Amino acid sequence: MKKTMVAALAAALTIGAASTTFAAANPFSDVPRDHWAYDAVTQLAADGVIEGYGDGTYRGDRNITRYEMAQMVGKAMAKGDLSASDRALVDRLAAEFADELNNLGVRVSNLERNADMVKWTGELRYRYWSFRHEDAAKKNKDQLQLRLFPTAEVNDHWKVKARLTATTYMDKDASRPGKNDDQFKLTYAHAEGNYSNFNVKLGKMTLFSTADDGLVVDSFFSGAQVSFGNKLKATLEAGRWDLSNANEGIGAATDKAANYQGIDLGYEAGKLNAGVAYRQFSSNAFKTATKYNTTGASEDKATIWSIGGKYKFDKNIALSGAYAQNTKADELKKSGSVQFDYKGTNKSDMGSWGAYIAYRHTAANVSLASTFSTDHLGNSVTSYGAKGIDLGVGYVPFKNVLTQVQYFNGKELVTDDKIQTLYGRVSFFF
Repeated sequence: MKKTMVAALAAALTIGAASTTFAAANPFSDVPRDHWAYDAVTQLAADGVIEGYGDGTYRGDRNITRYEMAQMVGKAMAKGDLSASDRALVDRLAAEFADELNNLGVRVSNLERNADMVKWTGELRYRYWSFRHEDAAKKNKDQLQLRLFPTAEVNDHWKVKARLTATTYMDKDASRPGKNDDQFKLTYAHAEGNYSNFNVKLGKMTLFSTADDGLVVDSFFSGAQVSFGNKLKATLEAGRWDLSNANEGIGAATDKAANYQGIDLGYEAGKLNAGVAYRQFSSNAFKTATKYNTTGASEDKATIWSIGGKYKFDKNIALSGAYAQNTKADELKKSGSVQFDYKGTNKSDMGSWGAYIAYRHTAANVSLASTFSTDHLGNSVTSYGAKGIDLGVGYVPFKNVLTQVQYFNGKELVTDDKIQTLYGRVSFFF
């Protein structure tokens, strides 16, 4: 009975792990049948903490992997109304499978609090860019960046998260002239409260268009964010956005920051992820933005709708797409992206690799600070946006070491000039 029950539990329980361009599942070795975890999980099942199949039965008779065991533990950790004895069992299981849980993106909060109220992680990365424009000289840039991520536990529901960033340009062995980029600066900092399917953030946090996977904006804003739901999730946010992060066509000559409001609706079920978003930015900077007001009275708002989705055909193949439009702009107001992913990298899985091919169309007045923009990293090859083919490959030569190479070949939207961007990255995670 114990074998069949545990095997059924392994098959019935799943946790969705967040995916990126270079993301993939990790294999783990089998858990021996005489391992104490079997007894612990059986007890949790008997107490109703973990459930079987939808019909209430338990079937199957096979070995269980550490990956599957971690999935069950993660499901149990999500339960909020556990007895003291069941909670003790869950905490013991979480300690045993902490590495697997970490790879699945599950935060073992009790262990973190018992070890230390503040947890530090980080990344040291080297990046290189080579820009090509048919009417301009070749531009190259390399950069060394250290990013530190402290997370502090406040209580059972609240934590504080931040990012400290230091940047230096290796060709000069210093920061950019007139700037102190090689000194640590606070990239973001916010308090975060989690209550079951409800989450709230206060402070400075990521501004990322989840519905369109960064087609509109990939930046940070100061304000508040509230999200609720499970498979169908709604996110509301409002605050101020630093216009110096916008593309060169927008600029910040009149305002330093724009008022911002946004709503994002996302749905996740099985192999499908989809979402739709509405975002509004208000600033006088839009009145003088490049090709923004060409047919009538000047407009001080950017009202942007976006939609996107991703479908995973299997563990190796996925197809995604996104579309966005600024209803207030007269020109350069539509952006789109289609991407095909094969396999994926996981920084904890040495030897893993992934690749993608995509078509990008990023117009300046809708993709305000897009992940896919060819000019958002400085040393721009265009001010108005671009269209073309985007290729990338990633490889993990050693555990927690990620290498990436990306190449863009296309044209500038306004002039139709040919442009190319080569990007390389080596990251060390700790």
